[in-house]
Amino acid sequence: MLTLSDLMWEPDTGWREAAACSGVGSDAFFPASEEASAAVAAKKICAECPVSEICLQYALATNQAAGVWGGLDSGERRRMRRRMRDRERRRAS
Repeated sequence: MLTLSDLMWEPDTGWREAAACSGVGSDAFFPASEEASAAVAAKKICAECPVSEICLQYALATNQAAGVWGGLDSGERRRMRRRMRDRERRRAS
């Protein structure tokens, strides 16, 4: 299970070359609308991506506030970070 302390990020971005989104326009991954339907195309690409987990870890570690990263939109990543933080707080108490 991923924890907040796992989110240390080394500046290695070589994984991007293997990403399914390589060469795809960024508009698909940074839709103008926050509606879930706007991110469907990007999430389909992420679902087939061999490096989506690394991409998601990068987005969480670098606190990417916008766009679809690793198959999750910004709201989903915020909720994931909140759950991780809450889980760690419960363990610490």
